[in-house]
Amino acid sequence: MTTPLRIVRVANFVTPVSGGLRTALHHLGAGYLAAGHLPVLVVPGRRHGDEWTAQGRVITLPGPAVPGSGGYRVLTDRRAVARTLAGLAPDRLEVSDRTTLRWTGDWARSRGIRSVMVSHESAAGVLGTWGVRASASRVLADRLNARTARAYDTVVCTTAWSAAEFRRIGARNVVQAPLGVDLELLNPERYDAAVRARYADPGQVLLVLCSRLSTEKRPDRALDALAELRRRHRVPAVLAVAGTGPLRRRLEARARDQRLPVRFLGHLAEREELAALLASADAVISPGPVETFGLAALEALACGTPVAVSRSSALPQIIGAAGAVADDTGAGFGEAVRELLSRPEAERRAAARARAEGFGWDTAVAAFLAAHGARGATAPTAQPSEGSS
Repeated sequence: MTTPLRIVRVANFVTPVSGGLRTALHHLGAGYLAAGHLPVLVVPGRRHGDEWTAQGRVITLPGPAVPGSGGYRVLTDRRAVARTLAGLAPDRLEVSDRTTLRWTGDWARSRGIRSVMVSHESAAGVLGTWGVRASASRVLADRLNARTARAYDTVVCTTAWSAAEFRRIGARNVVQAPLGVDLELLNPERYDAAVRARYADPGQVLLVLCSRLSTEKRPDRALDALAELRRRHRVPAVLAVAGTGPLRRRLEARARDQRLPVRFLGHLAEREELAALLASADAVISPGPVETFGLAALEALACGTPVAVSRSSALPQIIGAAGAVADDTGAGFGEAVRELLSRPEAERRAAARARAEGFGWDTAVAAFLAAHGARGATAPTAQPSEGSS
């Protein structure tokens, strides 16, 4: 056991409706708190805020919205961020943004504070989704990643897939630490016949896409797969889309024009509602080609629902035999869904749950604390007064 550490975490691109990153930050913070440490999260928002939550203290600093991002905000006022960090006097700094916040690594080093950057995306992959040629995206990603690796004491990657682009450039400060899934909230017992009947008629196949509706997630491929299944293979499939983002209106227009049976549910704020949807589906589609871990896919597995995932992403390493790997086309995802449906239902659901059970948040928290050079603390944390510095 060790002395409690004040672990200050700074993240961009977090909104009330952002999925995987927001979920990961919440569970890691709650885990740090349970281990006896003092987690503080600093994120951008509309206005200043300071509150005590289940994941520790959360400070919101005003940050502008990124145009066309569907609500993402960033911390652009370096002085305000630096002033906040200095006031918090962190023992450890954990950063979830390798671009606009990279300066915080130098800030921490100049003060003798151990720092960690968590890589939540593939730089080359994201550049590719923006239309940058593969050769150019690799060169640009290598430069970006080299600067990131030099700026921080440790780079945390959640899979070998995401670590590969750092190891390619010879970075020696890379460690792997998995994310996790809430195995109590998300479980097969969440199956709800009424929820299923809301979105699918008897005899229909209920597919779910749980994703931010943005370019890098390639949600259009879920609609491509639905069209392929219905028109080519005569599978009576319907699709429920949980999530929102800048592509929502375009996808809704396409579904309407092509007469595809798609229900757009928007962001499901209640986790129980999301769990019921995932557990009541026949299969989940996870088309993002640059996912470095894929929490939404893991949450589906926890609910006992198999997942069709992109061959290009890290997800084949995560799902193992509990899902199906798809080529990055509508036809590819259609075939992957057909493969999943061909397996006996009880067998595929049991395999999905069993795979998820290897990814509890306790394991993830322990791995992240190890990256910080920390373990459980000797005393429980004291709740700071709201608005204190």
